[in-house]
Amino acid sequence: MLKEIILSDYKRCGIQKISIGRLFSVFYIQPNPGLKFMTIFRLTQHYRRKNRMLFYFFFWWLRRLKVKYGFDISYRTQIGKGFYIGHFGNIVIHGDTVIGDNCNISQGMTIGVSNYGKKKGVPTIGNNVFIGPNAGVFGNITIGNNVTIGANSVVTESIADGKTILPATSIILDKDLSSYYIQNAK
Repeated sequence: MLKEIILSDYKRCGIQKISIGRLFSVFYIQPNPGLKFMTIFRLTQHYRRKNRMLFYFFFWWLRRLKVKYGFDISYRTQIGKGFYIGHFGNIVIHGDTVIGDNCNISQGMTIGVSNYGKKKGVPTIGNNVFIGPNAGVFGNITIGNNVTIGANSVVTESIADGKTILPATSIILDKDLSSYYIQNAK
């Protein structure tokens, strides 16, 4: 089961077979931060209740990778098969989040908790979901299957299957406010 789950992540990157040489390549020769992180993530989850010594080994390795690549993804997070991290950096996923199969995430995105109101809690993400760069998904909401969340979108409402979410357009003011933001310019 473990090998099948790890292989599903590798297949999303076009790698059909896992071998010692392929692992060496992914980890050291041509490092792929997303695959490297997800391999150690899966091993940490696998050994959590099976072998405490191996769990702690992979847990500490995972902590180092979190800092190195900017992935704040807890080993408690439930992530389905075929998870794909497009680019590394500034990715935050709450530890109680549930993510389905074949999901893509991009840099700068957050899947987080809402601590008040009717939507207090964390999101549940369906299968085949794409979350674009700098997007945010917050609260006890459900994102359906086959959903695309565009770059810079903030989602706080549940989304039905097969929908695309785009961010609001920019507002242009006819006023120069740059002097309030550009300090000590000569």
